[in-house]
Amino acid sequence: MSSQPTGSAPATFQTGFPIRPGRLVEAATPDDVREAVVYAAARGLPVTAHATGHGLPGAVEGGVLVSTRALDSVAVDPVRRTARIGAGATWGAVTAAAIPHGLAPLNGSSPSVGAVSYTLGGGLGILARQFGYAADRVRALEVVTADGVLRRVTPEREPELFWGLRGGGHRLGVVTALEIDLVAVERLYGGSIAFAGERAAEVAGRYLEWTRTVPESLTSSLAALVHPDLPQLPEELRGRYVVSVRVAFTGDAAEGERLVAPLRGSGPVLADSLREMPYAESPTIHSDPPFPHAYYGEGLALRELDAGRAARVLELTGPGAPMMTVVQLNHLGGALAGQPDTPNAVPYRDAGFLLRLLSPLGGTDVAAVRSLYGEVSGVLGPLVRGRSLNFSFGGGDRTAGLHEPETAKRLAGLVSQFDPAGLFGGPY
Repeated sequence: MSSQPTGSAPATFQTGFPIRPGRLVEAATPDDVREAVVYAAARGLPVTAHATGHGLPGAVEGGVLVSTRALDSVAVDPVRRTARIGAGATWGAVTAAAIPHGLAPLNGSSPSVGAVSYTLGGGLGILARQFGYAADRVRALEVVTADGVLRRVTPEREPELFWGLRGGGHRLGVVTALEIDLVAVERLYGGSIAFAGERAAEVAGRYLEWTRTVPESLTSSLAALVHPDLPQLPEELRGRYVVSVRVAFTGDAAEGERLVAPLRGSGPVLADSLREMPYAESPTIHSDPPFPHAYYGEGLALRELDAGRAARVLELTGPGAPMMTVVQLNHLGGALAGQPDTPNAVPYRDAGFLLRLLSPLGGTDVAAVRSLYGEVSGVLGPLVRGRSLNFSFGGGDRTAGLHEPETAKRLAGLVSQFDPAGLFGGPY
């Protein structure tokens, strides 16, 4: 275990908000995590975990930050179709370990995101409508609780803690590893179709109609942004406002082509990457930026969305917006709408869509971003069910709306039982 005093901070993907722990612990083993928690508890210091740093840790100012980056082991059991994933492993590493066995995890769109952290927040994957949340497929977790005990949590041994850790986030302890089911997927039909942003409202309206017709085996999202004028981007996208539909479908390519055909008439197509691909190429569907940067973001779970409100959201966040804003609308439903065999704390399963907003912060005032997001929320009004734990980037103290009231109350009861002193951030 490496322990460093005040002033130390780990490398982080999110660079927009400084992390100032009183002590940084670079854990090499689960026992290092246990020792760090015992150290923090004895001194009444807040403690939180940090893997890749795509999100932000909770209360860490002057406290103990445990870096789990070195706990990055991945072990696949092809017979049981499971993987044991260390807290520092990325989705890219898990996918690479599963692919040789004809298997895939329920990973998100970015291969550099920490698999364990993403799963604790629910885990919305690229095949989510068919297979549900990543948290739904967790079999066991290994977690250090506030009393300094390293526990193996299963439905049989710790049923209530097992419920809360899957979808409740990081406030019940430091998870050092989890065991998760894999799915038998080797290839898919997927990619994106990019349309000229001048037709954004029409594309969005047609997309919303189209989502009512597709099977659960097709997961999709719509994205809209003004692309920066950078040489690494395709020439047809540089500096342009573009609306794209991203698709991941586990059926064959011919059926995939038939399903997406209604979208192709939405407007002039600037780029089309839809194709059959090995699962290893699935990160190209979204092409999330691989480099660290500063950003602020919000995720809003919506009951439903109509074309009129969608058009107004795109108007507010498009080329006339006061700052660059990336909009992504994820189609939910399907397997996401039902509870797994062993229920968990993942909220808002009745939501039809997830609206994600993200704004780079280089030279942009956070207050101005929040003001714009407030306007968007106002347009959506009663359609907003709540907020997404995995996609609320920046301001780790913004916990309102992350779970339904009854779920939040149940999680608060778990905090009172397992962390009465609020070592990991206090009540929900």
